[in-house]
Amino acid sequence: MTRTKAVHSSLPVEIQDSSLLHLLGNSLVLSHTTPYMSCNDILNLAATSRTFHYLIYNTPQVFRRLDLGSVKTAQFDIEDIDRGGESWRNVQVDESVTEDDFYSGPLRGIFSSLRRADILRHVQILILDGLSVTAELVHDVLVDPGFSVRILSICQVNNLNERKLRAALQYACRDSRPEGTPRLKGLYVFGPKDSDPDESGTRTMYTSVTAALKTQGRDIPSNDESEAWYVRRGVQSPRVIDPEWASTLVACNGTIAFDAILCTGPRHLNSSAWGSVNTAALDAADSQSGSPTRVPHYAVATHSVDGCAGCGSAPEGWTVWGEIAQTKQRDHHDRRDSRSTTAEIGKFPLLAPPPRHSISPIAAMCPAGQSVQTRISSFSASKHPKVKFIPRCSDCLAQRYCRGCHRWWCEACYIPAQEEVEKRVSKPVPYAGSPGSSDNRNPIFKVLYGFCARGGCWFAHWGLLSIGC
Repeated sequence: MTRTKAVHSSLPVEIQDSSLLHLLGNSLVLSHTTPYMSCNDILNLAATSRTFHYLIYNTPQVFRRLDLGSVKTAQFDIEDIDRGGESWRNVQVDESVTEDDFYSGPLRGIFSSLRRADILRHVQILILDGLSVTAELVHDVLVDPGFSVRILSICQVNNLNERKLRAALQYACRDSRPEGTPRLKGLYVFGPKDSDPDESGTRTMYTSVTAALKTQGRDIPSNDESEAWYVRRGVQSPRVIDPEWASTLVACNGTIAFDAILCTGPRHLNSSAWGSVNTAALDAADSQSGSPTRVPHYAVATHSVDGCAGCGSAPEGWTVWGEIAQTKQRDHHDRRDSRSTTAEIGKFPLLAPPPRHSISPIAAMCPAGQSVQTRISSFSASKHPKVKFIPRCSDCLAQRYCRGCHRWWCEACYIPAQEEVEKRVSKPVPYAGSPGSSDNRNPIFKVLYGFCARGGCWFAHWGLLSIGC
């Protein structure tokens, strides 16, 4: 104890009194520390003394990443019943209040305070997951010069009119847009609410989302903490995605990245394998299945799958991180303008959670353990094997994807025959390896009612149901 006091007394007075202040006084340390602190923690730190208050409010990097999901004043806790004349947070709930003012009131009040404190213009990563967010509020973030948001997360928000949001995004990405717009480069909207990475740094998913998927009968792998798209196979979104989002992703391709991408199946116009498979036979098989599917020109990918169980790949090939070329747009002086796009935006999905130390959409798309500089030739493939996946929509996986083991058969390897389809519709046919099956090695079907026969998934699911398990 005496020795400890002697060492402490030998330190300079300013370090003895405010060692934390001197540590955070280093802008590099401060900028790498505050992204892991909540808004309440940062404000409480600023309230400890005038010196800390000056340090926090005069360092732009402190509020570069702002997560309002845990802020109490940002919560929308108003009852559904409108009690006219009741005052709420400086907003009079009466006939003069618009729907947008009512539902976005908490966030607009916070943004107004941040604007007065000269903080709002420094926010470049804004997380509003689970809050009450309107399409008009997102439109303001897109076009208001007072905002500098480059990555926005609005996953599982309330009171969002998605039709208006899609219209705002398409208008912001129009060809005649002003130079330098939109500032927004990444939008999280399809995935679950943001969760902090675990101790190993792997991006994780909320356990509640996993439970919700199981409750809805959605198929998910056993490892619910694996990285989306590249590691975790099966369904990638916790909700049903409106088909109209596909046209929005097409309009924003190369300008705004999303946490989902377009399906690359050969029956879509954007696929590199368009025209390489017999679509007439596929359409005929769909029409005879009893539930005909009209595959749209574009569709949002909802599943991540491995290579085909037959050929090990897919007609359009794999989506491999790093295998992409950069495209550029030039002005009349042959200079690259702000509308120059990189092909990564649109081909690779944003990965949750949003990055903590970068505002680049490329960093938000980069898988764990991979290089952000995707075109560096010195990147060692032996030490860091490239990660890949095949994005598919539910229409392209119909009758060819097993929800149990996540195996599937591509269009080049498997087209349901007419007689096979008729047997599917009339009654379940024997599964591979079942008593009475004439050929256990080559069953006449590969997927029946969403489960494969060869791997025993069909029997494991329907057999247990038949005995009441």
